Amino acid sequence: MTKAPSYDECNCFALRQAARYVTQIYERHMASLNLSAAQFTILAKLSRLPGSTILQLAESMVMDRTTLVRALKPLQREGLIVTETSETDARTFVFSLSDSGLSKLELAYVAWKAAQNEFEKSFGRDRAKALRGELFSVRAA
Repeated sequence: MTKAPSYDECNCFALRQAARYVTQIYERHMASLNLSAAQFTILAKLSRLPGSTILQLAESMVMDRTTLVRALKPLQREGLIVTETSETDARTFVFSLSDSGLSKLELAYVAWKAAQNEFEKSFGRDRAKALRGELFSVRAA
């Protein structure tokens, strides 16, 4: 039987633990808007990529399509996201922010900035920037 690795040897554990810690900061700041950090990222992504299909959105966010569909439902229910059929294929849906979604995103940017500042104050602005660069490079590898 092989000895199990120590927690400090596991990249997945370290990344997930750090992600939970950072997510808690952003969740706390988004709570007053009844918005989760994940929902904020979806709204922010749709503001940059309006008219995205579920496949395009899932690929750009590195998410499973079914997970993304579940995450979109409350945003659709609240009227923050508009769902339309594609002009080129009636079987394909495209997603964009509604006017209320844009308004919510504007408010959420304030909360996001506060969360960003809190993290960078404790971790260090330069270290946070370097960390983002390293983390974004993981997907590109």
